[in-house]
Amino acid sequence: MRTRLTHSLEVSSVARGLVRKVCTDFLGAKLRAGQDRHIEAIAATCGLIHDLGNPPFGHSGEDAIREWFKRTFKADELHGMLDGREELVQDFLQFEGNAQTLRIVAKLQVLADFHGLNLTCGALSALCKYTASSVEAGNGGDHGKSKPGYFTSEADLVGNIREKTGTGHARNPITFLVEAADDIVYSVADIEDGVKKRILSWGQLQQLLEQGSEAAAPAVKEVLAWKAEILKPSSTPDDLPHDIHAAAFRTASISLLVREASAAFRHHYDAIMAGEYKGELVATGPAAPFVKLLKTIGRAHIYATHSNLKLELLGRKVIQDLMSLFWQGARELPPDGTIKAKQFPGKLQALLSDAYRKVFQHFAKERADLPLDYHRLLLVTDYVCGMTDSFAKRLHSELTNG
Repeated sequence: MRTRLTHSLEVSSVARGLVRKVCTDFLGAKLRAGQDRHIEAIAATCGLIHDLGNPPFGHSGEDAIREWFKRTFKADELHGMLDGREELVQDFLQFEGNAQTLRIVAKLQVLADFHGLNLTCGALSALCKYTASSVEAGNGGDHGKSKPGYFTSEADLVGNIREKTGTGHARNPITFLVEAADDIVYSVADIEDGVKKRILSWGQLQQLLEQGSEAAAPAVKEVLAWKAEILKPSSTPDDLPHDIHAAAFRTASISLLVREASAAFRHHYDAIMAGEYKGELVATGPAAPFVKLLKTIGRAHIYATHSNLKLELLGRKVIQDLMSLFWQGARELPPDGTIKAKQFPGKLQALLSDAYRKVFQHFAKERADLPLDYHRLLLVTDYVCGMTDSFAKRLHSELTNG
């Protein structure tokens, strides 16, 4: 079964393969010698780190954090704490894992300095899936601006990245390919895992695929034929375990979707390079209905199982309880990071990550233009988002006797 790590490894691999196909089939003559390998490396890196900012329990964890801010602070309380600056308030009310990812790789991975992993501007640019600030975010027909892509704490960094790469406020072209790889893996892999977990049999899945929309039928037919070809060496393919059928389906589906994403990139190339393309590569072209069908099957038959629903409900409580606890400590933390461990807030402060407290201490001084409570709230979200599911559950149990 997939974990966040195996998902990221798959996205990295598919992103590299998709970029290689685009470069081989289309971009070769437009690139300098060796540039294709550099682009592959950037795409593979972004695929590997694209989910680092997601809190425990994934997207439901993001929802829990947003809800915590809305429930914990009265209507005007956050504005008062944050000097009435709407962009700071919205950083938390619209908390977004993609923005947290940029913060992690650019600041929170503390080594010899406070520049995170010291990635190139090109890599950081490609990593920015969304280009809007928290006050600019909203659909408006532009997918790249549908969610916040960075927090105010990283606004200066984003400005520097845009200047160095020349993208301005447009998305980096590599971003479209990494996003497509993520969508491809996400839509296909969860279906395979559903079969492996015996939530669906292969026969049930095949029936759902064949009963899908008329628009998805050509892609379904091609994928099933491709799957049959993969299993052809077996003398009795019908007797193979369901897991084998699901794996062959995954291989065929990814191959088809990579081909279609590459074709979509080529079709929209001029608009992408001009910063005018507002859509997603997998949401256009002949394969779009197939991706939609896969996601529909996932929502209706896999994600809504009792075990998944229980985990989401548990995750919501774990995250919000931990946010409440550590805010009691962080709100009393002085800008120099001094801990008074004999007092209750100090005991909570002492449990916070040493590295993240160093980041707080550094930027409370370096970015004194931002309210101290803004840095304190970031410290809490940084710590909680840096947890794995298992660590968060264990710590919650230890602190609440839950």
